[in-house]
Amino acid sequence: MDRATFACSTAFFHDSGIPSQGAPAFPGGHVDFIDKADSFAYSDFFRDYLIPNHPCVFSAKFTEDWAGRRDWVTRDGKPNFEHLLREFGGAVVPVANCDVQEYNSNPKEQLPFKEYVEYWQEYIRNGHRSSRGCLYLKDWHLSRAFPEQDVYSTPVYFSSDWLNEYWDAVAVDDYRFVYMGPKGSWSPFHADVFRSYSWSANICGRKKWLLYPAGQEEFLKDRHGNLPFDVTAPSLRDTRIYPRSRQSQAPLEIIQEAGEIVFVPSGWHHQVSNLEDTISINHNWVNGCNVALMWCFLQDELAAVQREIRQWKDPVDDWHLQCQLIMKSCTGIDYKEFYNFLKVISENRISILEKGLDEEASARNDSKAAISALGMLHAVFDLKRAAKVLSSLSANEDFGKLDVNSLAPAPEDLLQHLQAAIDTALL
Repeated sequence: MDRATFACSTAFFHDSGIPSQGAPAFPGGHVDFIDKADSFAYSDFFRDYLIPNHPCVFSAKFTEDWAGRRDWVTRDGKPNFEHLLREFGGAVVPVANCDVQEYNSNPKEQLPFKEYVEYWQEYIRNGHRSSRGCLYLKDWHLSRAFPEQDVYSTPVYFSSDWLNEYWDAVAVDDYRFVYMGPKGSWSPFHADVFRSYSWSANICGRKKWLLYPAGQEEFLKDRHGNLPFDVTAPSLRDTRIYPRSRQSQAPLEIIQEAGEIVFVPSGWHHQVSNLEDTISINHNWVNGCNVALMWCFLQDELAAVQREIRQWKDPVDDWHLQCQLIMKSCTGIDYKEFYNFLKVISENRISILEKGLDEEASARNDSKAAISALGMLHAVFDLKRAAKVLSSLSANEDFGKLDVNSLAPAPEDLLQHLQAAIDTALL
């Protein structure tokens, strides 16, 4: 991060508090197309898209060196099933049935990868039809299952990735996925986990994206407050069911070609369809620009849980703990883990500022090397944003009702360490 971008980010977030989840509209309705990597710096992306929370599309030039685009694809641009079976035939993968609605998603099952590819090949031979329905391989943690595979490299624009940095550190999970599906497979209307950013790169095939700016989803709720499963369904125009649907702006439509990368801003609801047989790489990620939105989302999720079980507040002694447990089962994180998330992110950056990067860490290409590569000012920006959210978390009434004495270091001590590191770095 250069000084101009640091100054821009500081001015944007100065005294902004904890923001709402984005603006209710996206002026202009145009999604920028980034053509050339050599003329588009990290600071350009940070300033023009991350800070204002705007979408963009990167051309296929940004992925042309990926091994996956060479090895996973045939000469005519189709999935290379022979290669994929040779590399991953013994894997077990998560598969969703796009033809079945289960609440607001599709039911999933675990299938051997070999069986899924055989299904897919038969589906193509039958004119993209099957008695089993349209099956979509989704949310496959391929990077975690096959760390030795050199399929792709994360573009520098998405390298400030707190979400995967944290889950890599605790060795529990990650938010790096592979999607594979036939023509006609799709993902229902949704916003991404924790209201994170996402980036999605097509290894092969084409996708159609329908994106709604953060806040627009409020107009799409039905009389009971539920979001639609499919925003292309005719019922969405029925004001007896969706009374405010006509107030929403039209979605932004993106046709994503092979090799291109779509950047989805934080909190933007979207629906995605595969126009051809398609393979894509997808990451969810959080950083200093949207961590406050993640914190807002967690507060909203806890409030929703509390409303659902409020009748048990008095008879249940540990009601607040039960709310945290339910929240974690639904979202994947609770307030204490969110504190640990902020702690790990902060301590990694404090270490860089205080000790610098040694050659061994740089050679490993680990998270600290990535932090260092973005520069000292980026680490300071990250710490300032973490401190802002940590301060809000520490003052939160529900957080205070937990056993915060079990946290190490104590929140107030971590805040002091954060501020001291920031002050020293800016001397």
